[in-house]
Amino acid sequence: MEKLAAEAIVAWLASQPDWQLKREQLCRSFLFKDFSSAWGFMSRVAMLAEQHNHHPEWSNVYSRVDIALTTHDVDGISAR
Repeated sequence: MEKLAAEAIVAWLASQPDWQLKREQLCRSFLFKDFSSAWGFMSRVAMLAEQHNHHPEWSNVYSRVDIALTTHDVDGISAR
């Protein structure tokens, strides 16, 4: 696993308009109709993250979930 080059990250972001690059992390906010829906989303993502051994940094406030992705093994963003 390698850290992605800046050009690769910029190219990926061009095709993913809801994601942003902040402090060498891929970040996105998700809005749901209520807390229960947001929590359900987090539960589903948690199961996938565990399967892939790649766990997000995230927070939840009522109907919003904020996610930040980075690969600590490469100290930056990877294809993982």
